[in-house]
Amino acid sequence: MIDETTRLLTEHYVFPEIAEQVAGLLQRRLAEGAYDVDGVEALARAVTADLQSVNGDRHLRLKHHTDPVSPEQGAATLEAMRRDFDTSLGGAPRVELLDGGVAVLELAPMLFPLEWAAEPLGAALTLVSRAQALIVDLRANRGGDPDTVAFVCSYLLDDRTHLNTMHWRDGERREQSWSLPHVPGARFGGSKPLYVLAGDSTFSAAEELAYDLQQLGRAVVVGERTRGGAHPCKGWTVHPHLEVTIPMGRAINPVSGTNWEGTGVQPDIPCAAADSLDHAHTLALARLTG
Repeated sequence: MIDETTRLLTEHYVFPEIAEQVAGLLQRRLAEGAYDVDGVEALARAVTADLQSVNGDRHLRLKHHTDPVSPEQGAATLEAMRRDFDTSLGGAPRVELLDGGVAVLELAPMLFPLEWAAEPLGAALTLVSRAQALIVDLRANRGGDPDTVAFVCSYLLDDRTHLNTMHWRDGERREQSWSLPHVPGARFGGSKPLYVLAGDSTFSAAEELAYDLQQLGRAVVVGERTRGGAHPCKGWTVHPHLEVTIPMGRAINPVSGTNWEGTGVQPDIPCAAADSLDHAHTLALARLTG
């Protein structure tokens, strides 16, 4: 398992020099007996700690799955996603209208693959399009599909907008992400008050959604600093219960020229995540009546 993990790391990790360092560390730790632990769950914890010890990349990990997973590349992640998708109304578990015409849309637990999520998210975003102000709750969102980030942004902007650029290790490719020129349903648009709730569980693609809107000056981020993972990754099954996830690219925002890796998205209005909904609602009401 360690040999296969180091092979995949060396072949795919976005930073080749870091990959060589981490691969060498894993082999040394293996030789020292550090992975002679009781069970694959303990092994996953030990290897993940070493994988993240060099540069703190939280997408670089050995994940334990309780149920056996397919050996097909990416299958472990997709199977877990599908279970969450089916039990969360497609990733939009809460739509609510608060006092003063302020709507709340919770996107959780993930921004699922767009081919799954376009219908439920489009319906939810169309429903809130008539609100006077909107609060998008990402506090429990742990990431997902960058294409879904662009899809959601498209409902919250008026014009087609450059959101992000992915720099991939494979072939040193660059791939731009833009909001869509057309969306199914109605847009909330780019002028009404918009707030994004974030916390220390907000991760990966959910951070991109908050960061993109913040950098464009479109949304006010309320809550706590996010976890800080900006590297898109893929997963490989290396044991019936273990999946290694390896980042293959890095995000660069066209406004800031950087990303949120390691630092997280810094809120514009810091407060406890548990209090952020009430705080954002108060801010929205003040802006609407001011």
